[in-house]
Amino acid sequence: MGLIKAITGAAGGVLADQWREYIYCESIDADILVVKGSKRTSSKRSTNTKAEDNIISNGSIVAVNEGQCMIIVEQGKVVDLCAEAGEFVYDTSTEPSIFFGNLGENLKNTFSTIGKRFTFGGDTAKDQRVYFFNTKEIMGNKYGTPNPVPFRVVDNNIGLDIDIAIRCHGEYSYKIVDPMLFYTNVCGNVTEEYERSNIDGQLKSELMTALQPAFAKISTMGIRYSALPGHTMEMADALNEVLSEKWTKLRGIAIASMGVSSVKASDEDEALIKELQKNAVLRNPNMAAATLVGAQAQAMQDAAKNESTGPMMAFAGMNMANMAGGMNANNLFAMGQQQQQAAPAAVPTPAAPAAPAADEWKCACGAVNTGKFCMDCGAKKPEAAAGWTCACGAVNLGRFCSECGAKKPEGVPVYKCDKCGWEPEDKSVPPKFCPECGDIFDDNDKQ
Repeated sequence: MGLIKAITGAAGGVLADQWREYIYCESIDADILVVKGSKRTSSKRSTNTKAEDNIISNGSIVAVNEGQCMIIVEQGKVVDLCAEAGEFVYDTSTEPSIFFGNLGENLKNTFSTIGKRFTFGGDTAKDQRVYFFNTKEIMGNKYGTPNPVPFRVVDNNIGLDIDIAIRCHGEYSYKIVDPMLFYTNVCGNVTEEYERSNIDGQLKSELMTALQPAFAKISTMGIRYSALPGHTMEMADALNEVLSEKWTKLRGIAIASMGVSSVKASDEDEALIKELQKNAVLRNPNMAAATLVGAQAQAMQDAAKNESTGPMMAFAGMNMANMAGGMNANNLFAMGQQQQQAAPAAVPTPAAPAAPAADEWKCACGAVNTGKFCMDCGAKKPEAAAGWTCACGAVNLGRFCSECGAKKPEGVPVYKCDKCGWEPEDKSVPPKFCPECGDIFDDNDKQ
């Protein structure tokens, strides 16, 4: 009877598992990280109601939604993965189906599977599962430093480099970036679903531990602790760098974003920083002088209001204190002025040289003039070297070139007043009258 029951169970189970399945996952809740896939079977229309839960027939379809990643686990080992939304056909299953692929080959594999199940008393001796991972951003993870965290304050402007203690509160979000690592090292072969509460406590503890080296990286960038809310991207990058070994490479998790609600240093540390910054400002003699003048003015007002010893005695005491100090505002202002004069002047960017005016000329004394005589020495403006240009490039006034001896080409006349010797700037274009003697320019003036 046992053999007959085993044969019947093996044959019936294999025949029931011949149907192709449709495996899907509903919308994954924000608190769920991993959920096992479900087979869609309708009690009214479907005849696939006796198949094994953890058997996936060859040719089965898996529906993957946006923000999800699917993996198929067979006998405890990940055999396939799909992170692209759409329809995924599992065509490499070791469980044959006569409804997908080659019929003859599938019949042969089906009888082989019946024989294998018979050896296990009719049972399947196989486990195949589909898991869906929530790859959306997991938000709303609150954090807060229960104890003050060291933070290095660096201000190169005043030479400040001290360590203080701050408290930081806010929220962060993370994402599953490698589902296979997360399945292998975190959730494993879960029965139904894996919730974020199972791991949030560990993640928060490790985040608090990583804040100190992350703050060290932030401070080296010159970012002050009061400016942390405006540099959340840098904080997320610094934390990912510190946590990459434990989170990304071990669990397949990465920080997506970082939010800072408040950053507060102790009252003693804040007072110390303000005092050091104030003292650093007084290194400037002008600022020190202005501060001293303000203090003296306030002291004079307080002395005038002094009724116990009288204003005269109060002013006398104030003058003695000023003389004992060894420094006054005038000396400080003088020191500031000397520093400004000693400081190297900023080198201006060289501007493009301005084009000289058409009527400008430079005298032998160095003065630049626009009239006919030099404004400094009274020398007369030299005659412009105009004339005709030879083919060799030389400019000439006579009939022959002074460089190569070539004759002046015809059709390029040169004019010069035959009465007074005045020559126009452009000797080829004469005026109607000579501006010096008034003689009419005619053919007699051609050279």
